[in-house]
Amino acid sequence: MLTVVYVGLEYLQLTEKQMQLLKLLFRKSQPLHVFSVRETQSELAHELGITRQALNIHLRKLREEGLIRTGRGFIDLTEKALELLGVKTAEVFVLIKVSPRERSQAYAKIRSLAVEKLYRVTGDVDLVAVVNQSKLNEFLRKLSHIEGVLETDTHVVIETLK
Repeated sequence: MLTVVYVGLEYLQLTEKQMQLLKLLFRKSQPLHVFSVRETQSELAHELGITRQALNIHLRKLREEGLIRTGRGFIDLTEKALELLGVKTAEVFVLIKVSPRERSQAYAKIRSLAVEKLYRVTGDVDLVAVVNQSKLNEFLRKLSHIEGVLETDTHVVIETLK
């Protein structure tokens, strides 16, 4: 069975097994600057319940579609694959300082923005927002219009160590 998906400016036709393979690769990837898998093709084929030869056919199709890059001992998911899976490459931490007089109203407005998590913290800042990188520009633009937001400090995760 083929699944037709629209990614970027084009339609892709992927089999159910190819979509399973993309999802498996994403789960096993390590987010550095790219999502990279360092398992053998035999291990991946075994986990999908297919032969290495069948896996190679699916990998070739995903490579031709620009969804993965392969090399000796690794498979990288491309930005196109991440878009297909609805994922961006990194989380972003936005530290937010809010005027004490306007905290209640500012917190309510910030809570309504596209944040994955929002923490009220102690210290030099009031809030830490965890934002998906794909939503960062929109988040910062909307945040800049909220009355009471005094300062922000943005940090993009480049590697998860644990």
